[in-house]
Amino acid sequence: MLYRLLKFSFGFTLCLAPFAIHAQTPATGKSYSSDKPQRPATTAPQFPSPVNFSDITGQTGINFKHEASPTANKYLLETMGAGVGLLDYDNDGRLDVFFTNGAQLFDPMPKGKMPDKSNAKFWNRLYRQKADGTFEDATEKAGVKGAGYGFGVAVGDYDKDGFADLFVTHYGGAVFYRNNGNGTFTDAGAKLGIKVDGWATSAGFFDYNRDGRLDLLVMRYVVWDFETGALVCGDARPGYRAYCHPDNFKGTTALLFRQKADGSFENVSEKSGITQTKGKSLGVAFADFDDDGWTDVFIANDNSEQQLFRNLGGSGRFEDSALAAGVAFDDKGKYFSGMGVDAADYDGDGKQDVFITALSNETYPLYRNTGDLLFDYVTQSSGVAQITILGAGWGVKWIDADNDGRRDLLVAQSHVLDTIEKTNSFLKYKQSPLLMRNTEKGFQNVSLAAGDVFKTDLAARGMAAGDLDNDGDTDVIISQINGSPVVLRNDGTKNHWLGIDLRGVKSATNGEGARVIVTDAGGRKQFFDASNSGSYLAANDPRIIVGLGSAASVSQIEIRWTSGKVQTLVNPGIDRYHLIKEK
Repeated sequence: MLYRLLKFSFGFTLCLAPFAIHAQTPATGKSYSSDKPQRPATTAPQFPSPVNFSDITGQTGINFKHEASPTANKYLLETMGAGVGLLDYDNDGRLDVFFTNGAQLFDPMPKGKMPDKSNAKFWNRLYRQKADGTFEDATEKAGVKGAGYGFGVAVGDYDKDGFADLFVTHYGGAVFYRNNGNGTFTDAGAKLGIKVDGWATSAGFFDYNRDGRLDLLVMRYVVWDFETGALVCGDARPGYRAYCHPDNFKGTTALLFRQKADGSFENVSEKSGITQTKGKSLGVAFADFDDDGWTDVFIANDNSEQQLFRNLGGSGRFEDSALAAGVAFDDKGKYFSGMGVDAADYDGDGKQDVFITALSNETYPLYRNTGDLLFDYVTQSSGVAQITILGAGWGVKWIDADNDGRRDLLVAQSHVLDTIEKTNSFLKYKQSPLLMRNTEKGFQNVSLAAGDVFKTDLAARGMAAGDLDNDGDTDVIISQINGSPVVLRNDGTKNHWLGIDLRGVKSATNGEGARVIVTDAGGRKQFFDASNSGSYLAANDPRIIVGLGSAASVSQIEIRWTSGKVQTLVNPGIDRYHLIKEK
C-alpha cells in the first residue's frame, strides 16, 4: 500500500492522544509525522496517444456501487477492497462482469462479531452482458450474493465441464462457486475441501503440476482482527485519524490447493513449500519466468519482501527465489508497498518481465527478465520512475493498447489514505488512471491524450482487462472503493490484430500455463504465457490479443501446451479470433 514512501520520506510517529473505544484508551500504531516533505522531482512530460478510451459506464446498465462501510475507527478493511472479474459464465460469447462488495461494519465492531452482508447494498454483484452490449443484474438468479467483506475474484473451469467457475475471497474465508451450466452457481467449497481462513485477498487458478487439472492459490494479507485493528494511527484530531501502516501487523502465508483426480482439492501449502516465507500478499501473477516449462508464481507484498516462487518441476515443490533473482527489494535494497502485479514480455526477448504497483514517492518497480531467473531493476532507465513518482497504484495490466505489437501499461490509481490531503499539500487521495505507452526505448506517459477518464480522479482499486465488445482490442473495467466502477471502451486503431482462445483437452480448459509464440510475416515473434490472473483482486479475459501493427499477415502460431504437446497453426487469418483446441 501507500505507506513505504511516506514512512521513508516522512518518518514515523506515535499518536499518543486518547481515543475512546469501549470506554478504554486504545493502543496506538505507526503513522506519519506532520513535517512537510519537500516536493518530489518534476514528473515526466505528456506525449500524444495513438489510442483513445471512452468512458461508457452510463451506457452499460451497470449500476453497481461498492459499499466500504467506512467507520471512525478506520478499520483497514475499508480501504483495501473492490475486486472485479471478467468471465463468460453462460457461454454466449460475451464477457460478463463480477464485482466484490464490502459488508456492514459497526462503529466500533462488537467483540466476536463479523461484518454483515445481509443488506442487498452489500451483496457482490454479477452482471450478464446482453446481445446489445448492455448488462443486466443476474446476482440473485445466479445465487452469488456472497459472504463476508469481499475482496478478490478468480475464474477457472476447474471441473472441465466447459463452464467458468468462480472463486471469491473475503475477510475470514472464501466461497467456491461451481457453475451449474444453467445460469446458476452452487457453493461447492466444503464439498471440494477448500477451507480458507484469515484475510484472503487476490487468488488465481493455475496448473502447477501439469496434470491438466486446475489448482488454486489464495493470497492472504496480514494477521488482523477488529481488536488488533483498532489501533489509533495518524493525527488524533477528529477527521484526521488515518488507516494504519501494515508494519503494525504480522505477515502470513499463501494457501495452495492441489486438485486431485476426483475433482476435490488438497491443501498442499506446507508440502509444496509455498509457506517457506511469509508476506503481506495483495497481488499475484503466474508465468514461466525461467523458461523450463513449469508455471512460476510472483506475489506482490506490502512492505515486506516480494516473493517469486520457482516451480521445481515434477517434485510438486516451490522455492522462494526472489532474493537470488533480484526482485525481493527495490534497487536500494528497501521494502516497498507492492499491491498489484502483472507479468508479460514487454521487450520481445521471449522472457516474462514483471511490473508492480506501489505508493507515492516509491515509483512503480519494473523488473526486466535477463534470463537464468535473474532480473534487472529498470524503473529508472525505462522512464517509469519519473512518470510514477507521485502515483499510488493498485490494479495494473500489461495490454497492447494500440495493437502495435508492444505491451503497454495501464494502472488504476488512488492513495490508500482518504485523509492524505489534510496532511500533505501535493498528494491526492483520488487519482486519475495512468497509461504508459511502450516505445521499445522506454515508456511515455500518454494519459492526458488518451481520453477524458485520464483527467478524472478516482478512488480506484481492482482493475480487469478484456475485450468486452469482441472487436479485437482491450477494454478495461476499474472498480472504485466506496464508489461506482468505470467501464472504458478502447476505441481502437487501424493496426491489425489476431485473437487466440485456447481450449485444452489434456491441458487445463483455457490453456492455463501454455506458452504461445506468434510470428508475423516480417519474422517478429511475440511471446505469451496463458493466464487470466494478474492485477489486483481481479480476474481478466483469458483470451490473448496479439497486436500486429502494420503486419499484413501471421506466418504461424505455436502453442506449447502444459501436457507437453506442441501445436502449430500456419498462416492463420488476422483481424479475427481463433478458437484453438488442443490436438
